[in-house]
Amino acid sequence: MLGKKDFKPVTLADRAFFEHHYALYPQTHSDNTFTSMVCWNHFMHYRYAYVKGNVILACTAAGVTRLHPPIGPRNPEFMREVIRLALDIGDDNKPLTLIDPETAKWMKKIDLDLLLVPDLNHFEYMYRARDLAELSGKKYLKIRSQVNKFRKNYRHTVEPITPENRKEIMEFLVKWCESKKCEENFTLAHEIEAASYAIEHLAELTLRGLLIRVGSQVGAISLFERLNNNMAIIHFEKGLPEYEGIYKVINAETAAILASEVKYINRESDLGVSGLRKAKLRYHPHHMVEVYSLKRRTCFPVIK
Repeated sequence: MLGKKDFKPVTLADRAFFEHHYALYPQTHSDNTFTSMVCWNHFMHYRYAYVKGNVILACTAAGVTRLHPPIGPRNPEFMREVIRLALDIGDDNKPLTLIDPETAKWMKKIDLDLLLVPDLNHFEYMYRARDLAELSGKKYLKIRSQVNKFRKNYRHTVEPITPENRKEIMEFLVKWCESKKCEENFTLAHEIEAASYAIEHLAELTLRGLLIRVGSQVGAISLFERLNNNMAIIHFEKGLPEYEGIYKVINAETAAILASEVKYINRESDLGVSGLRKAKLRYHPHHMVEVYSLKRRTCFPVIK
């Protein structure tokens, strides 16, 4: 029977294991990627179990524990074990999260009484890479205008992030954090810690990065990786607010690199933040990476 004893912390040393497993069972949601787990481990405290050919992820953030559904071969009895454990150790009313639509359908076949609800705040935005790179057509007119204005007004260069400019990137993150008053924002403080970890372990995570230098100063960065032949993901994107339009430019420059490699770019979720949601919708996503959560009932049916 699956239990808490089967789980161990996700560490940087587990990269080869996850690369091998995800080659067999590709992932599209950023929260399941190895990079996201190790970068956010200081806050999310990821653990995993490998049982019956399946990876089961668990995370504990702000004292709340949740499980992710099994990643591996379909096994109804084992799925029941995971649900039982989630209901047993989960600390809120959604103990099992990030359930993809196909898995949700399969779970309902196992037990029609399961209450599975869309988790809109964790839907991720998927764009055509070429759309973000070219910004063609009327729907991108305003964004294209802002990009052109930046390029006209600021003397700038675009370069890859390397060990040689890593120190400058870390200084940039401190400056960005000061501009956003991270000490007053719980989420941003943790995000900068995650981004700093990514920079420090860039090569070990097979991450790539891009920076925009305005004059001699780093004004924006992006950190991204290719997940498979069809998709890349942008893990971090930051820009200094004094340079109008710089976010639009780092977005376009990153997409220009990726458009020759992949069809889609995942720009992650909006976490329910209205301003972030509006910004992501302005880029006209091609589709969303949908996820569901198992909602705890007041009187939950016995999982047979």
